Amino acid sequence: MSEFLKIVAAIFAGVLLGLFFFGGLWWTVRRVVVSTNPALFLLSSLLLRLVLVVGGFYGVSHGEWRKLTASLVGFLLARLFVGSHVDSITQARSQMLEGGSN
Repeated sequence: MSEFLKIVAAIFAGVLLGLFFFGGLWWTVRRVVVSTNPALFLLSSLLLRLVLVVGGFYGVSHGEWRKLTASLVGFLLARLFVGSHVDSITQARSQMLEGGSN
């Protein structure tokens, strides 16, 4: 596999890791309000997400800084995507609530 394809694959893997991490964070925040033990729920979610993402970065990079950097770029791209997606959902819900109360 050429070096370029390895970098593209690392970016893609970083995007998947980011979607998992930030999507999991969004899911956790939405579910913590109904949890019987919110602190334990938040902590266990954080630890699970961190272990899987750090392990994913380690597995993707194979000790090569270029692949690690590429996967971090993909991770940040996923953060931007999830952030904008959550913002649009939040704005749509706010508009529905404001429209329903008038």
